[in-house]
Amino acid sequence: MTLEADFASQDYFRDPAAAIEKLRAAGPIVEVRFPMVGKVFTPTTQVLADQVLKDTETFTMRRDDGAVAGHRWWMPGAARTMANQMLSMDEPDHKRLRDIVDEAFRRRAVLAMEPRIQALGDELANELFAEGAQADLVERYARKLPLSVICELLGLPVADRPKFVAWASAFTRFTGALGFFRAMPSLFAMKGYIERHLETVRRQGGEGLIAEIIRDEGEGGQISPDEMVAMVFLLLFAGHETTTHLISGSVFELLKNPALRDWLEADWSRVDFAVEEFLRFLTPVQFTKPRYVRKDIEIGGVRLRKGDKVMVMLAAANMDPRANPHPERLDLQRKPNRHIAFGTGIHFCLGHQLARIEGKCALKSLLHRWPHLTLAVDGSAVRFRERAGIRAIDHLPVVARLEKQRLVA
Repeated sequence: MTLEADFASQDYFRDPAAAIEKLRAAGPIVEVRFPMVGKVFTPTTQVLADQVLKDTETFTMRRDDGAVAGHRWWMPGAARTMANQMLSMDEPDHKRLRDIVDEAFRRRAVLAMEPRIQALGDELANELFAEGAQADLVERYARKLPLSVICELLGLPVADRPKFVAWASAFTRFTGALGFFRAMPSLFAMKGYIERHLETVRRQGGEGLIAEIIRDEGEGGQISPDEMVAMVFLLLFAGHETTTHLISGSVFELLKNPALRDWLEADWSRVDFAVEEFLRFLTPVQFTKPRYVRKDIEIGGVRLRKGDKVMVMLAAANMDPRANPHPERLDLQRKPNRHIAFGTGIHFCLGHQLARIEGKCALKSLLHRWPHLTLAVDGSAVRFRERAGIRAIDHLPVVARLEKQRLVA
């Protein structure tokens, strides 16, 4: 029986724990309908989520014919090119591409970037109210910080960042086939931009991860031109989109709960624990990509057939009371914190260190500069983007009592 669940509704995003508990009550693995993908099975426990994500022989991203799970025959070639990246690949192709970008990340020393990320956060926090007494924290801060960081890391021009924002807005908001086709002009534009930029770097050289990956390509690295385009697309948008929602969601929770904000500001050594709890509680990426079942198997007492599709609901795994007691509570002191917000297995998020650093730097810069920051509207008026799979605040209007603020030293 397919359960009815609207994973894109305001009711769901305002209280995911309640909806997830209803799913869990129906069983450890349930069948639901997911937009654009259709009927899928999803585990409701963390144990089964781990099993699916780690069993890469039974649950694969592609069929024998190379078709990507969740992709439809009517999707245009540009969409297929952009999907031809490591998140949609099985071994050995996944490892081939992951090794290339892993090595480039190691050379860039992500952990050493924290002072620069903090400085960028300070700059953006200072500019938050440059255009008026009220600001949209999503667009003026939560999006700008990770986008600035990933552009610097990749070596993309500062002047082109407004284009990335516009393109991201177009193809991260569609909810169905019609919206998908409306977003295609932006996808074509983005593909063309990346192809031109890659060719420029091949001819003229450059700095950043893109230049390093191209050097690997020139030294015999096993990556095709289409895979290179898809890799840059993935690094750019996965590298800033989800962290945007981590930052905005974290700030929203703190502004709704001033006692938590004050507790955090009293001792910033607590921020690492706080970010881990925000990752668990918010779970910006609510679902993984779909996977094919490659053989008949029983899991969680349910018989799955070869050809069925499974999508792991990371939000359900993170709200499993057997993994995290009282998961419906936002507990910034939670220890241990057994979340899988970054996934697990071979597709564990490449940028997990970067996201964690950006999350804590964003909170420190913002609340140091604006310790009396408040919502400009009632919390109930804040709306989430109506797209299943991503928990994203659309706009977050904030104000501050300017006379009580202090400048960053």
